[in-house]
Amino acid sequence: MKRTNEGRVVAITGAGSGIGRALALQAAHQGASLAISDWNADGLAETVRLIEASAPGAKVHSATVDVADRDAMAAWAAQVVETFGEVGMLVNNAGVTMTGHFEDMTYEEFDWIVGVNLSGVVNGTKEFLPHLIASGDGVLVNISSLFGLVSMPGQTAYNATKYAVRGFTEALREEMLIDGHPVSVTCVHPGGIKTGIARNGRKTAHTNASAIDDLFEKRLARTSAESAAAQILKAALAGKPRLLIGLDAHAVHQGAKLAGARYQDVVAAISSRLLPKPID
Repeated sequence: MKRTNEGRVVAITGAGSGIGRALALQAAHQGASLAISDWNADGLAETVRLIEASAPGAKVHSATVDVADRDAMAAWAAQVVETFGEVGMLVNNAGVTMTGHFEDMTYEEFDWIVGVNLSGVVNGTKEFLPHLIASGDGVLVNISSLFGLVSMPGQTAYNATKYAVRGFTEALREEMLIDGHPVSVTCVHPGGIKTGIARNGRKTAHTNASAIDDLFEKRLARTSAESAAAQILKAALAGKPRLLIGLDAHAVHQGAKLAGARYQDVVAAISSRLLPKPID
């Protein structure tokens, strides 16, 4: 029988904007009941409003949650199960960026992105996994990045977290297979997506923030959040282990595979011409 989201309880982190909001809206239209969270209460409230306007029959539970806060994530998971009785899909979507050269980065800046991008995924998975298993047909989706497959200068911290999400997710999928648990696991690697993640992210001292944001939004972000969400839900329900989103993601990934470790030299050469120069 083909998997659908009709009647499924779908939990999504980072649902206050971007891909998370698009996932919530599309899952609602597919007949899912929604448990959505975000650290931004205003953005989350807008997502709820949009769901109620476009899918008025959908059941929605929303909560303002910092995914880096383990206790808060545990409390949210408990609230979701109390509200709906079960959870059939979790999308660990919440993520942030930290752009700039590592030598300019503080420990606090590095720890911040690790807390959201990596610990947030670990916290969500740990708290919801027993419920996904208990559902008998669980779906776990962790959002990594193209930068979880290839490295980029100025993205040391982001690369570190997204490579870690990839390794964590792939190893967890293997454990689900070994243990015979009824949970499919999908790791998603988006390329440039038209969201506010870059502009809303943090930059180290000396980084030309406005030029970096313009470069991403005008030249690198090619795929809409709506298209990305549709691909994610389709791949998740199909139990696809890995999903790359965007022609850019496929092209860069394949190029790096062909070049081997020397792809780093190519990236450095191109980036030295393309990326905005640091400011004093």
